Amino acid sequence: MMMANPALLRNLIEEYESLQLLHAENGSPQAQQRMSDVTYTLCVSTGTRDIETALIAARHHVLQHSS
Repeated sequence: MMMANPALLRNLIEEYESLQLLHAENGSPQAQQRMSDVTYTLCVSTGTRDIETALIAARHHVLQHSS
């Protein structure tokens, strides 16, 4: 399976973590939608079905391609 570009994955991970810190899932409709969009994009980009697995896969891919 083709995995997304490491830079894109890094940005998605950072955005997801920021939204999580801000408790976006309990925020405004716009914040909730952004959290949903980032979660979906991470899952699709990593070929996974849940955010925990997507984050593990994305972090692993980023680490493999960083130097």
